[in-house]
Amino acid sequence: MSTPSPVPDLMRIRCQHSVEATLERLESLLTERGVMIFARIDFSGDAARAGLSMRPERLLVFGNPRAGTPLMQSAPTAGIDLPLKVVAWEDAEGATWLAWNDPKSIVRRHGLDAALSANLAAVTPLIERAASEA
Repeated sequence: MSTPSPVPDLMRIRCQHSVEATLERLESLLTERGVMIFARIDFSGDAARAGLSMRPERLLVFGNPRAGTPLMQSAPTAGIDLPLKVVAWEDAEGATWLAWNDPKSIVRRHGLDAALSANLAAVTPLIERAASEA
């Protein structure tokens, strides 16, 4: 289960799979539910191309206009936090982690109606499944 991160307003979860496998699993779960994948960023790959060493770390950017648009209609500034993002990384001990913005904090940050957090929270169980399924 996900837990609050030591970083304010972030959620995180330890994964049972590698960075690559975890994000592949998450991407599959998201696309099965009609969530669009907007970008994949390979931070460690970019670092290697620049001649730098970095443990595996990747970012997945995704969303659903039906979920995000009502937030941006209510507060255009919500666009700074949308689409949603998940970062996956390998720590110094070799464990894989996922972190993402707490949906409630996005709603709070932009002064949105609390009910709109449900538009964002629907992805949390998918993130948790991607991290934990065998």
